[in-house]
Amino acid sequence: MTAKRKPKLAVWKFASCDGCQLCLLDCEDELLAVVGEVEIANFPEASRRILKGPYDISLVEGSITTPHDAERIHKIRRSSKLLITIGACATAGGIQALRNFKDVKEFASIVYPSPEYLETLSKSTPIVDHVFVDYELRGCPINKYQLLEVINALLRGRKPNIPEYSVCMECKRRGIVCVMVSKGIPCLGPVTQAGCGAICPAYNRGCYGCFGPKETPNTDSLGSQWEHLKVEREDIVRAFRSFNAYAEPFRKASEVYEK
Repeated sequence: MTAKRKPKLAVWKFASCDGCQLCLLDCEDELLAVVGEVEIANFPEASRRILKGPYDISLVEGSITTPHDAERIHKIRRSSKLLITIGACATAGGIQALRNFKDVKEFASIVYPSPEYLETLSKSTPIVDHVFVDYELRGCPINKYQLLEVINALLRGRKPNIPEYSVCMECKRRGIVCVMVSKGIPCLGPVTQAGCGAICPAYNRGCYGCFGPKETPNTDSLGSQWEHLKVEREDIVRAFRSFNAYAEPFRKASEVYEK
């Protein structure tokens, strides 16, 4: 009797800090269950073992920043049945997308003694700008339980159950008093997708927007509220230009206050 073949899982890295890949390793006990369900065919963070494709599921971390990466992501897409991007770099260009608002050649001339040897694109872009993506999992870093949910859902042929509402909902469920209303602390929670468990508001800090824009975020209203709190326009720009600076709603909001 022939044993049923396990789905092949591959993990790929582009321009990133590896933090989202480490979230998979951080699953610890849960990781054993994942390994029991799939065959890890490519995961340099965890093993030197590399199996040839095609792959049933590819997890992609990082943004596209070089011509070589732009070519490599197409090869990965062709060899992957399902492609899931994980983290702010892969879904929104990451913190390195801050260069998209400036001249990257100027940065290169300052940082590198011989910038003529540097091959880089003018912008840091998310994976979806280059190939079709089956699912995007946000966060900087991602929530490991959401990653497990996505893998489990795709293995079972169902839609992942990932919240698209704001961090404010997480504050309400934890009984956290709104830091913006009660203390006048600027907070991106109303326009940021849930996923962190409202860590920052729980410690009397405003949300930094690690999980990127929620579904239909009202950035105009939030910006007006921040102005009412006497937040300087340049500080509003900085707030929207962090981990998910090139996510469209945050990018447009920052450009409004930059003018």
